[in-house]
Amino acid sequence: MRFLSKPSLLLQALIGLTFFALAIAGCAKGPESGAVGMAKITDLAGRTVEIPVPAKRVCAIGPGALRLVCYVNGASKTVGIENMEKQWSGGRPYIQAFPKLLDLPAIGQGGPDSSPDPEALLAVKPDVVFAAYLVDASRADELEEKTGIPVAVLSYGRLGTFDRELLDSIELVGKITGEEARASEVIGFIRGCQYDLRKRTAGVPEAQRPAVYAGGIGMKGTHGIESTQADFPPFSAINARNVADETGKKGSLMIDKEQLLVWNPEYIFVDESGWAMIKKDYGANPGLYASLRAVKEGKLYGYLPYNFYTTNVDTAIADAYFMGTVVYPDAFKDVDPVAKAGEIYRFLLGADSYAAMARDFGGFTTLSLEGE
Repeated sequence: MRFLSKPSLLLQALIGLTFFALAIAGCAKGPESGAVGMAKITDLAGRTVEIPVPAKRVCAIGPGALRLVCYVNGASKTVGIENMEKQWSGGRPYIQAFPKLLDLPAIGQGGPDSSPDPEALLAVKPDVVFAAYLVDASRADELEEKTGIPVAVLSYGRLGTFDRELLDSIELVGKITGEEARASEVIGFIRGCQYDLRKRTAGVPEAQRPAVYAGGIGMKGTHGIESTQADFPPFSAINARNVADETGKKGSLMIDKEQLLVWNPEYIFVDESGWAMIKKDYGANPGLYASLRAVKEGKLYGYLPYNFYTTNVDTAIADAYFMGTVVYPDAFKDVDPVAKAGEIYRFLLGADSYAAMARDFGGFTTLSLEGE
């Protein structure tokens, strides 16, 4: 047998290829993130973005972005939060579940109309920025150009809660952060709740569905009884007859109080963030409220506000179960709304936020306009 003093050409080629492959792998693995490669994704603004995956360091900006990250095991990957998240109190179960988020550096003021802070984002070195409600794709592109950080736009859709775009956003967060399995679980849970809510009342004839109204709905601030919503997700989920749908409009709207007298719904549900304003208005207009059937029959109920930096999906689903127990008691006789709320919060966030929400707002309860 002939022994060579130098490696054969074939062996040299194999060694060279091995070192080349290792060098490429080393380049793909960023020093900050530990990401193992790059992937092209299409975000909810229809943009194609190249992102290191799985992203280990993330930031979330805009209404609702941080909430979706938390649903998909992303709280521990978050390296900075908006200043408004630090300033607000209550109303957001994801902060109640992960209070250590408040100790993170501020990455900008936040809010629906604020501009992101490129320098603050650069300081915390995220692999990706999740941005909600940057409806103009050019704003996301501009932020990428200023920072060099990939930006993935998320969306809650038109009404949130069960919207297709919301579920697509959850799936996208999971794909980018390497939490695909958790994202799939969350999507399955939300869909399962939607199916369960609807099937319980699917057989109720339209003529037998009680007329209901939701008032005091918070939307960019607190409002009184005249603030309502057509296509109100909790009502739609339980097949209730929302009188506001008769307007032919979609989404949030303000009505004349006299219209509420015309509708005279059997049940009125009050967003508890607006309860103080409603009580004050009652003091000025007691006759109007006393004329309402729901008030006279003691069918005035408080529910937990879920519009706080857009939709708290967990609270909205819990509200739907509570409303189901009120409007369709036979169909929901096996449901304890407080226990169900705890189950929902624990699944989506790992902690039961009902007690804290009830402390701050009042919880699932029958309301009275008389006294305190």
